[in-house]
Amino acid sequence: MKKKISLLICILALAFAFTGCGNAKGIQYDPETIEQSCEQVLYVVASGGISGEQVSSMSDWNQGYLMAQLESQTGVQMEAEDFITALQGWSASADECGQYISHGDYQFKSSSSTLTVIAPAEFSDRAADLEFTFDENLKLESFTVNANFSTGEILKKAGLNTLLGMGTVFCVLIFMSFIISLFKYVPALVDRKSKKQAEPAKAAPA
Repeated sequence: MKKKISLLICILALAFAFTGCGNAKGIQYDPETIEQSCEQVLYVVASGGISGEQVSSMSDWNQGYLMAQLESQTGVQMEAEDFITALQGWSASADECGQYISHGDYQFKSSSSTLTVIAPAEFSDRAADLEFTFDENLKLESFTVNANFSTGEILKKAGLNTLLGMGTVFCVLIFMSFIISLFKYVPALVDRKSKKQAEPAKAAPA
């Protein structure tokens, strides 16, 4: 009887826990304000007026001043390290996607701790997704460009990665086998060295 009661209590506790998780509210935000902020961040990053290397070379005071200017222009807060990552990611996206052309409507995904804003974008070489991630205080944590690869390109990359990984493993194994094969010469070298050290002790008497 006691086991049944304890089991019933556990089931009720789990049910209340799942109910609490299901009722967790997402982040409260104004879609129009967030869209404007994302547009401003995109404009700053895509304009090419400043690079990630330039921001990295700044002093802490200058980085703080730059982030204050960015906040006044975009309406969102952002750390200097995240801004550098966004600039470097945008520069790298040019190699994968080509030149930026335009983007579509923003889509919002809100949870209890993060707000993700995604917009499909068109580049000269391939399509991609612009992704903005905000924390619970609507502070911009990241801005990335996610290229959309075809199935053939994904399989090609996976095959190249597999080939590279297996090739590296085989090269290391061959090198280790070569090193192990040299161990047979170690005793002969040790004996030769010991004989050379013993010869001066056998000097002829005067």
